[in-house]
Amino acid sequence: MASDGSYDPVISKLITSLKEAESLTDEKDLGFLQNLLQSKELNALVNVHSKVAKINKDDRIAPLLSASMQSILFAHDAIAQKDFYPHLPDIPVEVDEDEETIKIVQLVKSNEPLGATIKTDEETGKIIIARIMHGGAADRSGLIHVGDEVIEVNNINVEGKTPSDVLSILQNSEGTITFKLVPSDGKLDQRESKVRVKAYFDYEPENDPYIPCKEAGLGFQRGDILHIVSQDDSYWWQARKEGEKTTRAGLIPSRALQERRILHERTQKETNGDAKKGSCASICSTPPGSPNPNHPCGGPKTKKIMYDTAENDDFDREMIATYEEVAKLYPRPGVFRPIVLIGAPGVGRNELKRRLVARDPEKYKSPVPYTTRPMRPGEVAGREYLFVTREKMEADIAAGKFIEHGEYKGHLYGTAADSVKSIVNAGCVCVLGPHYQALKSLRTAHLKPYIVHIRPPAYEELKKSRTKARARSTFDENNSRGFTDEEFAEMIKSDERINFLYGHFCDDEIVNDDLSDAFEKLVNFANKCESEPLWAPASWVQ
Repeated sequence: MASDGSYDPVISKLITSLKEAESLTDEKDLGFLQNLLQSKELNALVNVHSKVAKINKDDRIAPLLSASMQSILFAHDAIAQKDFYPHLPDIPVEVDEDEETIKIVQLVKSNEPLGATIKTDEETGKIIIARIMHGGAADRSGLIHVGDEVIEVNNINVEGKTPSDVLSILQNSEGTITFKLVPSDGKLDQRESKVRVKAYFDYEPENDPYIPCKEAGLGFQRGDILHIVSQDDSYWWQARKEGEKTTRAGLIPSRALQERRILHERTQKETNGDAKKGSCASICSTPPGSPNPNHPCGGPKTKKIMYDTAENDDFDREMIATYEEVAKLYPRPGVFRPIVLIGAPGVGRNELKRRLVARDPEKYKSPVPYTTRPMRPGEVAGREYLFVTREKMEADIAAGKFIEHGEYKGHLYGTAADSVKSIVNAGCVCVLGPHYQALKSLRTAHLKPYIVHIRPPAYEELKKSRTKARARSTFDENNSRGFTDEEFAEMIKSDERINFLYGHFCDDEIVNDDLSDAFEKLVNFANKCESEPLWAPASWVQ
């Protein structure tokens, strides 16, 4: 539009033509074109074009206005017909629909493992991708999937080769690694699970002869929290250590596989090692490296194992410690978890319990134990003990009213469950120092105890620290004397037994080499228990 409000002659002619064809044109299209031709923007462009055309006398490089407007109209028609989607070429007539699809994948080799394992298909003998490690190079590429058949690696045909042969090719490759693969029928779901478990044993993949790939293994120690990202394989799970920033998951033995190993090792101890220790064939007929969920060895079994008679009372023979699912347990105002101290006789757990209660008697309380022995001079009923008859206590024990009980020198002693519950319900912190066997009754979703293992130092340090502190033996009620060397040795032996049988249940441990330092650690643990979310059995949270 010119400054005087008139249109360019060519545009004016087009507007007039539209009005004449009004009866023959779609109303929406007509409106669109009229608005376009009357717009200030289009008229300004036409004016600029006209001025440029006048300056440039070479008609061969000056676009014609009529051709420009024709292009605009063609663009309008194409959009109106939605003719702007990409057109894929038709499939050639000569293509065989049954021909296998081949994909070529290139990955740059680095210090990081590839993040995939391979195996030989039992039916076809072909090399296929057995698993993809979550977060590994193969997983991040999004191009290699479980079940893909490997045809070539770096232009080397792998037909008839073993997984070890293919591994050698990969190890000897430099720079870019090129795979030629036949895609699997369907891509398996690679979404990560949210399961966390607490490990109840140590694991070193480099010492495991049956792991499919040692480099892909994840080592851990008892007590570590593991994020299980995949349980698709019945023998080998994929996991990361909780809190570590690494993106690639590692292989760990599944619960079923580890249970079988433990049962196998115990069986060999019973049979005096008649079979080779750790023999895979004696654990199950299919090697653990070959996943087969339908194999008879695929599901967990329970087997009673006979032990030395001295251990029968201590060990729950039906329990096989492998993993326990855990979740974060958040503190609740006014509801405190009981603090349970376990340890060998004489290690100092009762003295630590006494000091914690004395620190804040209104907050920390210990239940008064029951006994059938007569009251001694200076004792007050309900302060040191609750004195009852043997008949009454035996009846209550039979009724399951005690979380722990035992007999010493002909008299019964025990702690009633109601005593613990009443302290917790009163909004106080219940502090207990029971026999370690009591953990079976205490470790429940109702009480949610925080368990601390009080441990002795090494023999020489134990003897030195107790002698320096002039510690009195707890093994002799009638005489006040120091510990003997035999009692020190028995304390360490008993601690090792407790650690082996029940140490995995403990939330923390304190080595009591110095009583003041040990008490300070106990106070810190008690404060942490009240103020921080801590890992606990998932059943306690759910």
